[in-house]
Amino acid sequence: MSHVDNILWFEDLDMNDVERVGGKNASLGEMIQTLRQEEIPVPPGFAISAQVYRDFIRSNHLESQIRDQLARLADRRQSLPETGAAIRALIRGGDFTPEQVRAIANAYEELCKRVGMPDCDVAVRSSATAEDLPEASFAGQQESFLNVRGVDALLETSRLCLASLYTDRAIAYREHRGFAHEQVALSVGVQQMVRSDLGCAGVMFTLDTESGFPDVVLINGSWGLGESVVKGSVNPDRFMVYKPLLKGPFRPILERTCGSKAEKMVYPRGGTSAPQKSTLTVATTDAEARALVLNDDEILNLAKWGQAIENHYRRAMDIEWAKDGKTGQMYIVQARPETIESQKERAIFYNYKLKEKGQVILEGASVGSAVASAPACRLDTPDQADRFPDGAILVTDRTDPDWGDVMRKASGIITNSGGTTSHAAIVSRELKIPAIVGTGTATQVVKDGQKLTLDCSEGAVGKVYQGMMRFEKREVRVDQMADTRTQLMINVAMPDGAMYWWQLPTRGIGLARIEFIISGQSGIHPMALLHPKRVQNRKVLNRIREMTQHYDTMAEYFVDKLSTGIAKIAASCYPNPAVVRFSDLKSNEYRGLVGGKYFEIEEANPMLGLRGASRYYHPNYQEAFELECKALKRAREEMGFDNIVAMIPFCRTPEEADKVMEIMANAGLKRGENGLQVYVMCEIPSNVILAEQFAERFDGFSIGSNDLTQLILGIDRDSTELRYLFDARDEAVKRMVAQVIKVAHEKRCKVGICGQAPSDYPDFAAFLVDCGIDSISLNPDSIIRGSQHIAAAEKGR
Repeated sequence: MSHVDNILWFEDLDMNDVERVGGKNASLGEMIQTLRQEEIPVPPGFAISAQVYRDFIRSNHLESQIRDQLARLADRRQSLPETGAAIRALIRGGDFTPEQVRAIANAYEELCKRVGMPDCDVAVRSSATAEDLPEASFAGQQESFLNVRGVDALLETSRLCLASLYTDRAIAYREHRGFAHEQVALSVGVQQMVRSDLGCAGVMFTLDTESGFPDVVLINGSWGLGESVVKGSVNPDRFMVYKPLLKGPFRPILERTCGSKAEKMVYPRGGTSAPQKSTLTVATTDAEARALVLNDDEILNLAKWGQAIENHYRRAMDIEWAKDGKTGQMYIVQARPETIESQKERAIFYNYKLKEKGQVILEGASVGSAVASAPACRLDTPDQADRFPDGAILVTDRTDPDWGDVMRKASGIITNSGGTTSHAAIVSRELKIPAIVGTGTATQVVKDGQKLTLDCSEGAVGKVYQGMMRFEKREVRVDQMADTRTQLMINVAMPDGAMYWWQLPTRGIGLARIEFIISGQSGIHPMALLHPKRVQNRKVLNRIREMTQHYDTMAEYFVDKLSTGIAKIAASCYPNPAVVRFSDLKSNEYRGLVGGKYFEIEEANPMLGLRGASRYYHPNYQEAFELECKALKRAREEMGFDNIVAMIPFCRTPEEADKVMEIMANAGLKRGENGLQVYVMCEIPSNVILAEQFAERFDGFSIGSNDLTQLILGIDRDSTELRYLFDARDEAVKRMVAQVIKVAHEKRCKVGICGQAPSDYPDFAAFLVDCGIDSISLNPDSIIRGSQHIAAAEKGR
């Protein structure tokens, strides 16, 4: 075999070379060759071809011995660990031919010349010929070695890479997926080592790994080498960017979440020739743990690179990136097809909901959207797999590919560390089981055999409840949704939940509530952020300082959380409208926020007290409402989501509307400017009686049937005793609804409704259609049934 056949430089490779150099190396070559015009930097390197592996096995007479070991496994004469250890020992005991040694040594010396240093540090990575296929994820099945220096160390790590084709996890995975062992070969990639140990690194997906939403780039990163993120040994920073607005003047960053980043992986000063000691794990400093690893420009640049790579490959991608701490240069070091969310069947999905409340004992990052209820099984290592019962919830520090057999038997997974792109998260998605990662203390809090409920149904934060709780699972079939003339929209609560429903063919979001973002993602009373000196409790004040420590001002924390939350909701349906209602918490609910009791009055009847529009110009809250305006303006104008429609709740009089509109205009949100539309909730009888005057001030009405029914019938909407009387189909309510629709249309105003009644009651859907309502917004789990009711009503009209 010639020198050229042994060594292939990345820039000479493309995806047609998978059989020669494996998926990973072929992809690196493809990027270097075809994405030069995008100026995406990829560290230089070369591939030791798969033919070298085949010749190595042949020249060391290992074919029959490997076949014999695999036959022993197939006949159950020996275990998987025994088989893997035996085959790896056979390969590690082999030798490269003199020609192979010369070819590898010459290529290494040439690479060092190209990067301008003698004995350069390189990363040595396995690249299997069946790896990184669109339909199968082989990630983590073989070994990689970092910070390798010198020819002798390169030869040794290359041999270890060849042997890793037969790790226990690789053997088991090929058996599980039906790949013949002898048909898979292994190439070795040798790449300039990016000094991310002095900088940061991580992974990037060109879709949302939880919902499969295709229009975002998800970035995870931590200090030091990227292996800590991939392996899940840290809770990384998390960023999300909206792709369709990347090429314009906007900065559509939908999320910046600071992870704890308690440790980082580095390599020793001066390099090392001992592969087993090529990296060290050290604790991060307090300053590193508190700081985000990327600034906004770096986040946007990475997202643009991810989008360019996805566009080239024409599929969702799983990408590794690194930032050199010496030069500040960002690099793409790997790219492979994403093989889980992009392959899912989108015609059917499931909605989970707990049917009872319980004690929350842990929280962490949510993976998936399901619920699992089962006894816990705590394991420290995968060697304890024999005591893991089928269907238990796995509780451990973190997982790696050796945990595969255990994870396949689990109904759910809980880990101490890791983010939503860690090994535990990736595999749980592939296995279609829920996981909660990065809890910090799961192995300390949970006892072996303890009965748990793992709930990932409510968005980004997953909760672990004490006890096995009842829950329901509903199938949602997109193909059962009926076409309607009436504009059919959905109500959303939390931003992450909005992305989960992107595949429903609706025409936008009819109701998104800012108070849910305030309570769920900020958690702090906005006036406490503006006036922290009025918080008279040191522990509460310290908590506020800790939560806002990454921001220049406490108020900026509120604006950032609110604007990114609003933008994420708007992104899920862009360019269709997203109607975002300003906050409508009552005084007792505001008191429940951190620091809230220092700024809220106590009211006998908060439902009819200081809420909605009256709060926005009240001296106790106006400054906070101005922050809400600033956040909505940022989402529309700086981030680019001009599909956002603002809505004012509980506006009692036209004069109140004027006061609120004036404050909004002073904050840069003037109705009609930059296409801004402003709606009003129609939920008070005065909104109907004075509909003509309200129509002169707003672009549309959104009927809030619950509050409107409550105030027309004089019934507490939460009253158990009077529930039988609380009905939006009551004649008095229907007359009011019909009247406001008629007046709104006379004034050329849009009018819609957000509530459950149209999906629960076919006759109410028919009534709304008869009235000519423009839009009906339903909860996502009711959208299929509601669409059928509305379509039937339209057909009979």
